[in-house]
Amino acid sequence: MVNLFIANTDNSWFDFLASEPALTEVNFWWPGEMAFRAIQPGELLVFRLKSPRNKIGGFGIFSSHSLLPVQIAWETFGRANGVPSYDALRNAIANY
Repeated sequence: MVNLFIANTDNSWFDFLASEPALTEVNFWWPGEMAFRAIQPGELLVFRLKSPRNKIGGFGIFSSHSLLPVQIAWETFGRANGVPSYDALRNAIANY
């Protein structure tokens, strides 16, 4: 049986990535130092959009989890972090 995890998802993150059709991979991040153990590689990560949408926006296949400093996350994923710039990533994290 395949497990899935429903992740509350920032609408701006989702909208930005939806406008980037060339991306084949995204970084679903959250601030903090907690390891993600809800699902295993190959299982489904379902993106539930926050209010006012309150619905499933899509899904992805989970590959791995890493704790990364913000600079390394930007260097590794760039726009696949769901924002157009390093400063925007820092601001998005600061908002949480």
